[in-house]
Amino acid sequence: MAYPFQLGFQDASSPIMEELLHFHDHTLMIVFLISSLVLYIISLMLTTKLTHTSTMDAQEVETIWTILPAIILIMIALPSLRILYMMDEINNPSLTVKTMGHQWYWSYEYTDYEDLSFDSYMIPTSDLNPGDLRLLEVDNRVVLPMELPIRMLISSEDVLHSWAVPSLGLKTDAIPGRLNQATLISTRPGLFYGQCSEICGSNHSFMPIVLEMAPLKHFESWSLSMI
Repeated sequence: MAYPFQLGFQDASSPIMEELLHFHDHTLMIVFLISSLVLYIISLMLTTKLTHTSTMDAQEVETIWTILPAIILIMIALPSLRILYMMDEINNPSLTVKTMGHQWYWSYEYTDYEDLSFDSYMIPTSDLNPGDLRLLEVDNRVVLPMELPIRMLISSEDVLHSWAVPSLGLKTDAIPGRLNQATLISTRPGLFYGQCSEICGSNHSFMPIVLEMAPLKHFESWSLSMI
């Protein structure tokens, strides 16, 4: 969960999000080094009156500033492509949950069970209990087992939506007539909050997502109580 005035990412709770954080730090360090070098060169140009005439037509300098950016782009592209393939890879999911976006709420269906589905609406501010999070709490949380691969099938009934949970590294568009899928693995129990990240209408910011990751035995007890 994000805290007030937070500037960075939320704490990673899945292997994919950990990889995304490492890639962000890797790229940010490259940007920082390039910015420092450019600032240093600009400061030298502004503070010195010397002109190096021998470097004005130097082929070596042109070769360096052509090859070096290409190497930097490769250093950024390779880890990025690796993470993209990791995000799309799904191997033997233990559970499949179908998520449908509506105006303006989410509905969930556990396809491995015969009759386990529900709608998830945001709790109005007037009905919140002390300690609840405004605009983020829902009446029916999505309970899932932790440390197991879970496949999320995401679509929409009406307009474009986007199912996003930042701390798990998830953001998948819900498109009418199209079934997208995402992989979800949580390394620790807890509550994970998200929201619709698509401007799908006047109430798109009132479509919160709450995932409750629990140990397998607690998930089994919950599923039996819901059927």
